[in-house]
Amino acid sequence: MAATVSPIANLQLLNRHNYEDWSFQVKLYLLAKDVWDVVEAATEPPTPEDGEAEFRAWRKNDAKALLAIRTCCGDDTYPIIKGITTAKAAWDVLAEKLKPFDSEELKPPDSEELKPSDSEEKKPFDSEELKPSDFEEETGHNNNDESDVKYAPYLYDSLKRGDWNAAKEFIDRHPEALTHRGSTSGGTALHEAIERTQLHIVEELLKLMTEEDLEIQDDNGSTAFCYALQKGMAAIVASTVKKNEKLVTMRFNNVKDRTPVLVAYGLGHWEIARFLYSRTPIHVLTQDSNGRDGAQLISYCFVHRNKFDIGWDLLQHCPKLVLTENYFGHSPLNALAGFRSAFPSGVPLRFWQRWIYNNIHVQQLQPAPINPDVCVNLEELVDDKRNRRDLISSANIYGFRNAVTGFFQGVAKNLLKLLGIHDLHEMRLHHDRILQILPLVCDVAKCTNLDSKQTAFVKKAILRAVEGGQVEFIKEMCKANPRFTLVTLDERDRSMFHYAVECRQEKVFNLIYGLNEYDRNAIVGTADVSNNSILHAAGSLSAHLNHIQGAALQMQRELQWFKEVERILPPQYLEARNKTEQITARALFTKNHKELVKEREDSMKGTATSCTVVGALIVTIMFAAAFTVPGGNNQDTGFPIFLRKKFFRVFIISDSISLFSSTTSVMIFLGILTSRYAEDDFLRSLPTKMLLGLFTLFLSIAALMVAFSSTLFIMLEGESWVSIPISLLAGIPIASFVWMQFPLFLDIFMFTYGRGIFDKKCRAWE
Repeated sequence: MAATVSPIANLQLLNRHNYEDWSFQVKLYLLAKDVWDVVEAATEPPTPEDGEAEFRAWRKNDAKALLAIRTCCGDDTYPIIKGITTAKAAWDVLAEKLKPFDSEELKPPDSEELKPSDSEEKKPFDSEELKPSDFEEETGHNNNDESDVKYAPYLYDSLKRGDWNAAKEFIDRHPEALTHRGSTSGGTALHEAIERTQLHIVEELLKLMTEEDLEIQDDNGSTAFCYALQKGMAAIVASTVKKNEKLVTMRFNNVKDRTPVLVAYGLGHWEIARFLYSRTPIHVLTQDSNGRDGAQLISYCFVHRNKFDIGWDLLQHCPKLVLTENYFGHSPLNALAGFRSAFPSGVPLRFWQRWIYNNIHVQQLQPAPINPDVCVNLEELVDDKRNRRDLISSANIYGFRNAVTGFFQGVAKNLLKLLGIHDLHEMRLHHDRILQILPLVCDVAKCTNLDSKQTAFVKKAILRAVEGGQVEFIKEMCKANPRFTLVTLDERDRSMFHYAVECRQEKVFNLIYGLNEYDRNAIVGTADVSNNSILHAAGSLSAHLNHIQGAALQMQRELQWFKEVERILPPQYLEARNKTEQITARALFTKNHKELVKEREDSMKGTATSCTVVGALIVTIMFAAAFTVPGGNNQDTGFPIFLRKKFFRVFIISDSISLFSSTTSVMIFLGILTSRYAEDDFLRSLPTKMLLGLFTLFLSIAALMVAFSSTLFIMLEGESWVSIPISLLAGIPIASFVWMQFPLFLDIFMFTYGRGIFDKKCRAWE
């Protein structure tokens, strides 16, 4: 029966029958705490006369040792040392009272007498209480070993403290403890050292362990290699793989039975993933688990910026992985199609960002395949060195490379990040690499012997690309297999262009203008299972309106879609009725957009009301200012006193402009308030009124600030240090108006009088 466990380090309590075992455990504990010297000291303890510091140190250590000895005594043995005040005296009294007469004195661990003889190596202790069952009761793990590893807690205590000397001393005496699963998670000492990131201890333990030892798993099915991989300890990963190559093919039970290279890539440990991929047999990724590991790895490569080398090499070995189901039920083709920022068409850029993006030149090189025989330098895999290499690497922007080095290179890189140029370069590099890989991915769709699941993956990928507006992906897929432009892609018999109209993806729909007239008529003449034509799709209320700014623009965009599809549809299809509601596309448009018209009417009226109030205030102010001119009038002639001054003329002109433009603005917004708000009014009439109203209101505000500034210059002549700063502040309202309203103004103008959203001269297929 196992002895009762004390509160300290799981030590058993002393009774009148287990002194030998107890004394050995307590001695090891006191050695680990570095206070055994006060117990075995052969000389008298120091006194205050010997030195205050020395005495205080001895007294502290003696108290620690005495407390440990007393705590480990049971109820029947504690009275033996009750009242004793020093650890050495307590230890000697217990030995005198409880030590068996035939037992030899315990010696320090490095003594020759403590080393087992050849006949005792497999059973270091003679006590009957030291059985594997006792250890099982204490730790909850049973190794079924013949060897006694009951003192394993001392080993793990040393590991927690990072004391390799104490751990090595225990392992030398108990070699079986090296592979014993005694940690809290059921792992070995190596598991514990890696969990606590004790790198120097891990390296020493690896030297002592065999290949088979590295395959020991904890209660969750994780090897020590798995621990190191999840923590990103690259050097340890490389060391363990170097010692046991089978580790790269052992699947991680605690990570959904994934291969190590897949786990490393999913956690973002790129260098470790490349190293493991170079050591992983290709069949493990392409054949085992039905190729899911390889498919998942390629999917990861698509969605991480500039991490294409593994995916590129894997696709060269097995292109069909692109249509293989991964662990999330999709294929890499679906992952690529659904990742909007992987393509230029999926990232909206402002005009200045687009200009920078187009002028960034990226070297057109294919991603280099990974050499399966690569040799990894363990020192180069250390994380801080890897980060340092990443830090000093620079991008080749605008055709020059390595312009500055060291500190200046870092400053330049940070400046580029601040200006956004670095991010644009990374984006351009990512897009170019995707566009280089895309033909290889889409070539798989050329095969005519695809099974039903692969065909479903292809159709689903195209639909996802249409929904996200990934026009580059769709072009490449249709080049690989032109029938995708005509084939129905879903269970509702919708074609690619039918779905593009529903999703309001104008870039995809514009591809229809690149088709010949026969194919175009074939596409627009088709209907889904409910007999909804492509015009019915334009008449449905789109869920993709939230990204459109402005009340008038949303309804205007819907009308433009309907008018454009109506224009290319043959006349015989205009009055076609669907099966579900038996209504035409026009009636469907009116029905679905009734609430939208009402919402946009209320929104535009609210905007017009607010602008009318502002315009009316400016009219009142500027009308009054015209008759209360700066400086007043001459009492004799009635003319303004500052009539001959240049700034007075500026005041009069700006006042007049502000008055007339604000009055015009009020009248225009009154016209918006009294409009009938018919559907067609949102196409051109209301947007035009909104344009003119915003422009005249802006002009009146700008002229108001000019009139105010000119008045200051007149009144504070010679005090420019006051008038100039105040006049500069007058530009803030103008700038704020432009900043908040100019994007809306520009959008309304472009979609009302510009090219619009439909490119009828599209040459996208070339």
